Amino acid sequence: MWDSKKPNTLGAANLEPKNLQTNQSRVGATLLVKGEISGSEDLLIDGSVEGIVQLDGQKLTIGPTAKVKADIIAGEVIVRGNLKGNIRAKGRIEIGNDGSVTGDLTTPQVFIEDGAWFKGTIEIEKRAEKETDKNVLSEIGPKSAKVTAIAAGLKST
Repeated sequence: MWDSKKPNTLGAANLEPKNLQTNQSRVGATLLVKGEISGSEDLLIDGSVEGIVQLDGQKLTIGPTAKVKADIIAGEVIVRGNLKGNIRAKGRIEIGNDGSVTGDLTTPQVFIEDGAWFKGTIEIEKRAEKETDKNVLSEIGPKSAKVTAIAAGLKST
């Protein structure tokens, strides 16, 4: 009888987004941000963003409900929603099967799942493994492979 009047502490914990980490910020589904977003923590965008997103070494996730019109600079970028803009990632770029990207990608690694939509160019940058290698590479010039691609699931043009 007394147990039924205790506050439900588990219900409050369920209000938190399940995948939101403590060092990750979030732009919610009903928010619109215009301008520049910069910072030093991971970011999840579920709403609308127009402008520039700069998270130098951090992870940016564009959720399935997101509509982003921005140029992006981040450590890692995962796209599950709609993005129109260029992406430069130090680590990797991943476009999920429910993602759509119109813009140019510059990164050492790209993953495009079946069903994803992509229109733009991809420039694969080689990572310098040692600090001394960076000096040699800068004298020679950037070693990169350029690829122009249009991907729409199994469709190709």
